[in-house]
Amino acid sequence: MAASTLIVNPHASRVTPELVASVERELGEVRTLLTERPGHATELAALAESERVYVFSGDGGYNEVVNGLVGDRVLGFLPGGGTSVLPRALGLPRDPVECARALARTDATRRISLGRVNGRRFTFSAGLGLDAELVRAVDRRGRAHGKRSGDLAFAAELARLLARRRGRLGPALTVLGRGRAAFALVANCDPYTYAGRAPLHIAPEARFELGLDLVAPTALTPLRLPRAAASVLLRPTHTRAGWIIHAHDADELRVECDEPMPLQVDGEDLGDVTHAHFEAERGALQVLDARPSVASD
Repeated sequence: MAASTLIVNPHASRVTPELVASVERELGEVRTLLTERPGHATELAALAESERVYVFSGDGGYNEVVNGLVGDRVLGFLPGGGTSVLPRALGLPRDPVECARALARTDATRRISLGRVNGRRFTFSAGLGLDAELVRAVDRRGRAHGKRSGDLAFAAELARLLARRRGRLGPALTVLGRGRAAFALVANCDPYTYAGRAPLHIAPEARFELGLDLVAPTALTPLRLPRAAASVLLRPTHTRAGWIIHAHDADELRVECDEPMPLQVDGEDLGDVTHAHFEAERGALQVLDARPSVASD
């Protein structure tokens, strides 16, 4: 078996040549492959022959790798993006060098589920409607030296999107067998994402070891917005609200849109769709487990 493989997106927000060198020293014998264009990580992952594959990137790079992986490799995710939801949700250190040290020193692994929508895998979340529209709005700002705008840009664009609609979003899609909704959020874990250091608990019961969770508001109004924001930030009780369609640990979800709507997976824009077929791939991925509680056992 070849030495471990390290796939690096050199344009990710927190990746620098100096950090790559430090990560390589912590990982030891490793073959480093740099991505050169969107989708390249998928190609590199498909060619990886080593048992361990490390990914130093942002969430888009992790998504590309899991969509290209062939065989049952062991994955280690290093935080190289501005948010890096996946390694944070997996309980890994936020510092990439510390994370590399922890991953290199452990043989502990865990099996996690993945989501799939219209054939595309995702690691932590997918959204149809509002949050995908937000991702697209931020992407329209462009990227400085290949790096996406940060949390302030997301907050500003969300405020613009909601202001444009005067805080109101009516039903625009149908979750088959469950009802009408304004938009749909599908989670593979909790938190759904982060706003700076704050975790956003959109689907608080979602777990990597289970199926998919759905949170789909039937409608949003100016009165509901502050309560929803407080709930996802402070005390997640919104999934019990009567205006939320909620599914927990689902194997499959189907959504039909009234008209084409934006779809995102792991923060990546997949374009407009008229329908979305979500599926859970239980136990699909083997990842290195360097959580402190595991390391101390």
